Amino acid sequence: MPSTDWDLFQSLHAVMEAGSLSAGAKLRGLTQPTLGRHIEALERRLGAPLFVRSPRGLQPTELALELKPHLLEMSAAADAALRDASGAASSVTGSIRITASEMIAVEVLPPMLTAFREEHPGVIVELMVSNVAEDLSRRVADIAVRMTPPTQGALVAKKVGDIDLGFFATQAYLDRHGVPASFDDLDDHAVIGFDSPARGISELPGLNRPVSREIFNFRSDSDLAQFAALRAGFGVGVCQPTLGRRYGLMRVMPNITAFRLTTWVVMHENLKASHRMRLMFDHLVAGLSDYLAEGRRG
Repeated sequence: MPSTDWDLFQSLHAVMEAGSLSAGAKLRGLTQPTLGRHIEALERRLGAPLFVRSPRGLQPTELALELKPHLLEMSAAADAALRDASGAASSVTGSIRITASEMIAVEVLPPMLTAFREEHPGVIVELMVSNVAEDLSRRVADIAVRMTPPTQGALVAKKVGDIDLGFFATQAYLDRHGVPASFDDLDDHAVIGFDSPARGISELPGLNRPVSREIFNFRSDSDLAQFAALRAGFGVGVCQPTLGRRYGLMRVMPNITAFRLTTWVVMHENLKASHRMRLMFDHLVAGLSDYLAEGRRG
């Protein structure tokens, strides 16, 4: 592909991501007229319009929507190439892009990443916070911490262990409302959970009715928001045991496991030759193993 074509497709990707010419120009570091000329040139090259104007702003045409997955792959490949070029394969310098879920990325990984950075100050850490299992085969990220077994091919994967999530509350909440001993007792308590059915689970072992949003008194599809409400003493919620201990939360119904998360560290097999990627992979495996062991200590 000629470099001029690549430039035009980068501009199209920026507009698709940002939703407008002005925002897309900021993403690319260009002026809006320059970006507009790029879109016009690409439309002439393709022989069809890419956007139509509407009261809601620029709307992508069917052609633009067909190109979108290819643009995402091109962008991911370009970003991966920059990361690969940022450090020699045998060095411990350059960028490492990690993807993890909300709770793992915000509450679990920062101490591990800090320790790695202290030991290897030439490394730049890029952290993608997403509950979506990103496709590492497209090199959207280099390393992933996942709560489900990897299903894509060409990956190096290490199962770290299981996290058995339990029910927790603050001591202050329990002092005010009492300690639930069973699922039936939860009818008399404020319960924290999901909002959209797609973000939750359909059943819990030992609960003789479906799990739906209607049983919750605090509803959010953000795991971080749920955890913040739990720490604030709103009610009873589900929590990782290690985090419950760190924040001084009290476990209730200790014989009941809400559900189990299987923890994996995964990277693309092409990165095995990269010294810094392998070091980070092994560092996360060791750090998460210690984290899980802390949760099993009761």
